[in-house]
Amino acid sequence: MFDLHNRLAKFPRRALANYPTPLEPMPHLAAPTGSAIWIKRDDGIGPAMGGNKARKLEFLMADAVQRGARKVVTFGGLQSNHARMTAAVARQIGIEPHIFYFAKRPREMTGNLLLNAILDAKMHFIPFGGAGRNDLQFTNRLVRLLARMIVGNAYFIPVGGHTALGCLGYVIGAAEIHAQVQSLGLREVTIVTAVGTGGTLAGLLAGFALLDSPVRVLGIDIGKLWTNCPADIARLAGEICAMLGDRRAFTARAVPIIEDRYCGDVYGVPSPAGNAALRRVAECEGIFLDPIYTGKAMAGLLDLIAQGKFARDANVIFLHTGGSPGLFAFPEIIGRG
Repeated sequence: MFDLHNRLAKFPRRALANYPTPLEPMPHLAAPTGSAIWIKRDDGIGPAMGGNKARKLEFLMADAVQRGARKVVTFGGLQSNHARMTAAVARQIGIEPHIFYFAKRPREMTGNLLLNAILDAKMHFIPFGGAGRNDLQFTNRLVRLLARMIVGNAYFIPVGGHTALGCLGYVIGAAEIHAQVQSLGLREVTIVTAVGTGGTLAGLLAGFALLDSPVRVLGIDIGKLWTNCPADIARLAGEICAMLGDRRAFTARAVPIIEDRYCGDVYGVPSPAGNAALRRVAECEGIFLDPIYTGKAMAGLLDLIAQGKFARDANVIFLHTGGSPGLFAFPEIIGRG
């Protein structure tokens, strides 16, 4: 078997949570569907109300410390969970956080923005340049340039922690899921995750491939964020494997992602279907999703189950990536969808 543990041990890592995260059944949500639905609880890991970005930041922030960084720069949408968690972890370890947004400064700070303000994260609002469906590398270069002029010398983290180093966190996540599935004796397993920048999906793809695991992955696009998204995910998965000493290629065609269908109108804005799905999960299981990422992905999952896209004996695992602070930015969701 691929010696994943020892290969990962070569990379500096700062522990932010206790693992493994729970894998729990969702019997009330599943009952009317006839399917077995599970939830992987990555929503509770890490500081500042938690979320899946903790897995990536364990590696990225350890690298920042090793390089002697005194400031860290990242960027995201106005309700970016990645930005909030980056700011919190930076404060934990004594690094000054800077966050760039391609938007006007809102009149009120709500949700993740409010938490960033409490953390005294240095927020830079740029009302140009980041709109539209851009190439990820172009936007990274733009933020690096702006940060060099405004912040000075700093450790740069791409949006979503979208690097091979950061995505090692989801290689570990894949190993956790593989072990839990084996322990429970589950068969015909597919794990479904929201896809924003695609790093989580890339890490899972690489991890399951390295483990030769039978667990399948399906990504549900929630934002129409980037051009050439499948190709970028395939490239990143290959880079992750190469970092761990296993050179293999992934093709864009083989990336299991449903694009556009469940995004709603635009990234960062709730959709009626996503709002309905997050309310349904709350009513059935007492679990809060968020309106930007997991709500839309859950809407996609429930629709796919209703269409009969999964076998009757399948076990479907929903990866809860967190994001509940975003609920407090969109009180209108209780009356939409």
